[in-house]
Amino acid sequence: MTANAPPLPSSFTTVIGLEVHVQLQTETKLFCGCSTQFGAPPNTQVCPTCLGLPGSLPVMNRRAFDLAVRAALALDCHIAPFTKWDRKNYFYPDLPKGYQISQFDLPFSADGQLEVVDPKGGWSRKVGIIRVHLEEDAGKSMHDEGAGTGDTRIDLNRAGTPLCEIVTQPDLRSPQEARAWLNELKLLLVYLGVSDCNMQEGSLRVDANVNLHIPCDGGPEAGGRIAKTPIVEIKNMNSFRSVERALVYEVARQFAEWQTTKAEMGKTPKQTRGWDDPAGVTRAQRHKEESSDYRYFPEPDLVPVTVSQAFLAETRGAMTDPPTVLRQALEAKWKISAYDADVLVNQGRDLVAYFEALAEAVGEGKVASNWMQQDVLRTLNERGGTIGEFPVRPPVLAEIIGRVAKGDFDTSRGREIFAEVLSSGRSVADVVASLGIAAVDDDELVALCRELLAENPKIVADVQAGKEQAAAGLIGQAKKKNPNVNPGKVRALCVDLIRKMG
Repeated sequence: MTANAPPLPSSFTTVIGLEVHVQLQTETKLFCGCSTQFGAPPNTQVCPTCLGLPGSLPVMNRRAFDLAVRAALALDCHIAPFTKWDRKNYFYPDLPKGYQISQFDLPFSADGQLEVVDPKGGWSRKVGIIRVHLEEDAGKSMHDEGAGTGDTRIDLNRAGTPLCEIVTQPDLRSPQEARAWLNELKLLLVYLGVSDCNMQEGSLRVDANVNLHIPCDGGPEAGGRIAKTPIVEIKNMNSFRSVERALVYEVARQFAEWQTTKAEMGKTPKQTRGWDDPAGVTRAQRHKEESSDYRYFPEPDLVPVTVSQAFLAETRGAMTDPPTVLRQALEAKWKISAYDADVLVNQGRDLVAYFEALAEAVGEGKVASNWMQQDVLRTLNERGGTIGEFPVRPPVLAEIIGRVAKGDFDTSRGREIFAEVLSSGRSVADVVASLGIAAVDDDELVALCRELLAENPKIVADVQAGKEQAAAGLIGQAKKKNPNVNPGKVRALCVDLIRKMG
């Protein structure tokens, strides 16, 4: 909860639905040949069609339609055999034509679902998908608020970029669920190659609809009723963290408003509010539009689209496994936990491939997963870059892990070697030699343990009294005498020698 949010009651239901706009990963726009590349100088990627100039005609981008169908199939949607285009009429400075080409009453897909599961097993939520449809993006308004001039400049490079709009049922019940579900959706779309989902570049944008269902007079079971606060649509959220924070604040704000305006609640219209991230509050923008406000009518310049079963079968056959299937496969094949599989899959397909290559070489999934999470991911987070650029490849890391397993050196020394291989690029053998690491033979280890026991009679007495954990106090001393000893072997051997003392 944000610092500005009032306290919440214990008995009400939060109802959340999401509208997600995803820019499709195409080279050109939805109805013309202009580039969709991000970062070009303003208004350099435009033409008469995406500027809406008289006499220009749109032509559908087949690649965009294919990607949208791929997304809809992955979301378990029904694909309509016939779909058409519509004009959605509204005026914004960054919408050159004064209307948006979208889909209204005959979207190309509907009635899907996507489930999100807590990897720790705490909860799961299956969220219905009302529709997935295609539409073109608007341009971008840039407000010069910092300079105090009040100027607004328009960049129309984004106008006409293909968007896939995903509209959910109001099935989510908390801001935390909404954030988790969005993470799952983003991962799915990236795995499918539908979009890069880069929110910093506007490739994925979220509007959240939220209201509260509050039992009154004991609720229906006691003869009372359920009061429903007006639905609020929240905009201007540029990260999933912002979505969660905005919803947390808005839930608290709506309940506080309901407490003071209960009698008027049914008369309050739906509202659109913007999220002010620095202030941590939502701010009223306007009354929320209904579909009638957009005056939809069929787009006369585009022919309808028909979809065959052969095309759907071909699209399904070309799709790779979604994250849910991949998690289950990793759990089953490598005997790792659902949490571990979730961490690996959430990093992307390339990292999963690295893990599988490592696990194959090591022959044990859990050990490979531990090194991936504790060393590889940590290093990637510190250094940046991708797993494809990571200098320690799976066979090299597998060599280090294998020698730890054989007892050539302990895990801490293994991590020293890993760090040196990472920074120098030398072979494991060269690094081991340069660090002076050498295997300790059994006779040498026994002699060292006897020496330690002679120097530590209290630890010997404690272990004889049943406090085996006291033997851990010998490990540090052993490492000082010989840095190459294996701590686990030292402890086990010392305990064994103490037992034999009687």
